Amino acid sequence: MNKKVSIIIPVYNTKEFLSDCIKSVLKQSYDHLEIIVINDGSNLACRERIEEMSSLDKRINVYHFSEQQGVGKVRNYGISVAKGDYIYFLDSDDYLTQNSIELLVNTIGDYPFISGKINNFTVPVEETNDTGNNAEVRILANNKMLNEFDNMTVVHRLFKKDFIMNNKLRFSEDTALYTDLPFLVSIINTVNEVAVLKDSLYYKRERNDPILNPSLSQSPLERNVEDFIEVYTQQKDRLDVDNSASNRYLDDLFLNYYRRQIVMFLDNKKNVDHYFSKLSATAKKVDRKRLKEKNIIVRTQINMLIRGNKGAFSKTLQLYHGVRKVKWAFGGRTKLFIQLYRTLFMRLPLKERTIVFESFLGKNYSDSPKYIYEYMKSNNYDYKYVWIFNEPNKEIPGNPKQIKRFSLPYYYYLATSKYWVSNSRMPKSLTKRKGNVYLQTWHGTPLKRLVFDMNDIHSANPNYKKIFYEQSRRWDYLISPNQYSSDIFKSAFLFEKKLLEVGYPRNDILYREDKAELANSLKQKLGIPLDKKVILYAPTWRDDDFYEPGKYKFQLQLNLKQMKERLGDEYVVILRMHYFIADHIETTGAEGFAYNYSKYDDIAELYLISDILITDYSSVFFDFANLKRPILFYTYDLEKYRDTLRGFYIDVEEEVPGPLLKTSEDVIEAIENIEEISDQYKEKYDVFYEKFCNWDEGNASEKVVKQVFH
Repeated sequence: MNKKVSIIIPVYNTKEFLSDCIKSVLKQSYDHLEIIVINDGSNLACRERIEEMSSLDKRINVYHFSEQQGVGKVRNYGISVAKGDYIYFLDSDDYLTQNSIELLVNTIGDYPFISGKINNFTVPVEETNDTGNNAEVRILANNKMLNEFDNMTVVHRLFKKDFIMNNKLRFSEDTALYTDLPFLVSIINTVNEVAVLKDSLYYKRERNDPILNPSLSQSPLERNVEDFIEVYTQQKDRLDVDNSASNRYLDDLFLNYYRRQIVMFLDNKKNVDHYFSKLSATAKKVDRKRLKEKNIIVRTQINMLIRGNKGAFSKTLQLYHGVRKVKWAFGGRTKLFIQLYRTLFMRLPLKERTIVFESFLGKNYSDSPKYIYEYMKSNNYDYKYVWIFNEPNKEIPGNPKQIKRFSLPYYYYLATSKYWVSNSRMPKSLTKRKGNVYLQTWHGTPLKRLVFDMNDIHSANPNYKKIFYEQSRRWDYLISPNQYSSDIFKSAFLFEKKLLEVGYPRNDILYREDKAELANSLKQKLGIPLDKKVILYAPTWRDDDFYEPGKYKFQLQLNLKQMKERLGDEYVVILRMHYFIADHIETTGAEGFAYNYSKYDDIAELYLISDILITDYSSVFFDFANLKRPILFYTYDLEKYRDTLRGFYIDVEEEVPGPLLKTSEDVIEAIENIEEISDQYKEKYDVFYEKFCNWDEGNASEKVVKQVFH
């Protein structure tokens, strides 16, 4: 009869990951399992998900703690109730490949435990074909055995229960972090070699929301350091001094941790003052023989800690970090400029009447920053204006100073100017100084879920949420176009400072009294026939469609040749792609009908000359709706975009003020019958306008300026 495996799964507020985890266990090819799910004081939503999952299979046994006890105590409890011959630990945000357990069971043989291979991931990957069941086991001894435990985790190791019970292997219950360390040290006390099976795979999640839903490994560095020192000290105190393997393992962990984490933590002098005594006592527990094998910098600093010489230790650290920063600065021009920004420019006097403007990462002169600037200039506000561009020397009214993004003047002006005005995020390397005021105008009413309202991140950068959080803490003001956006900005950006609920300055142009005359002059400027109506096609980008971080692609789905044949006598089409999209848009065969203005600076001017908008999930339709002109939604991949990539805040199928179209033929027929479409959606359009456009009156720039620039 097959031996039973008890899989112990501690759960704490992992509702969104739990389904992947437990379903991966239920799909195991080895089915003689006892699944022990232990709720460690989770919130109501997670408890409900646990109950929901527990009903899927009678092998699932659920236990509850009313308050959080910590993963160490939960795992110890799991051991005490386990009835299996083997014990296996699985974290509730991770998952297994289909034959992971079977491979371990089939190859453990006479070994007391066996380990598999751990792969890290941010978004679950499609499972590849399973390996066979006769995979080769590698035996590690001596240093290689100790290296196998460098990750300080028990997950993805199959243990014989008798081995755990006979050797009284238990987890620490005194700390939140590093609770596995006592368990592993006890193993090292007991065995001389370990068995490893690389073909058994375990997927360990690197959570992409360390702000609202961090894993234990994403805990603040201060807590991390405190818990590591606590567990290390406890283990050193309880060890038999003759056990050289365990001592060596612990000392190497401490010295490596000191070099990677503690030294960086001590870059702050306050931390040196606060933790010196504790670190000194800890350093005295290190075997001097292990210390001799480390580099001279680590040896010097640890010896100063052992001697208790705080003054010398502090000076040595200051020198170390000073040299480290200088060395970093000479790693390239940008690094040098950043270091000058932090150490020199930020110490210069703040220019109280200087404003730095940037739009879409320096790509163009546009959007709300443009209209705020032009309002201030036309009303003779006494400020010095600086614009940031990737390519300066643009024709701009008022002749402001133009500087190249990431040049030395860029860092100088951002460090010394009182005000920043931007519609996108400034690089996180730019520390915001005291006295600086940052006006974030943002760049649209949200349709797609944003930042902290998203679960998994499908974009190129898995650290998106963490970086966004750090960058958005610098915002002092945030412009909102409607109440709907205000509510979302508070949750999606975790924004708690001043919301300017006045509408978007970029929409002021849509309410100008002379907008008809302005539209004609813009058509002439752009070479658009005055006798043709204009269709604007402005789709968004797809988060998962990229070549590499920061370089997105897009395949045009509209059949321009067919549109020209059917609509060319009455219409022309303007293409305006999202600035993330790097592809050249192909218009061959549609010459004289299709005009690619993807690089045109100001989309608001394109709204003004357009009679119909075609879009998908871009926020452009919220702004275009101010004109009360027809909008068509070309949503050929609606299900994928809504259910996988981003999700929506509104019910697109019920609330948008126009039809959802799936093919080019659908789009063409809608344009041919645009008057009927407009009549059909008039009532829905009116409701939409009242909800999303009722704050825009053509004077948002004035309202913003009077609140921010006193």
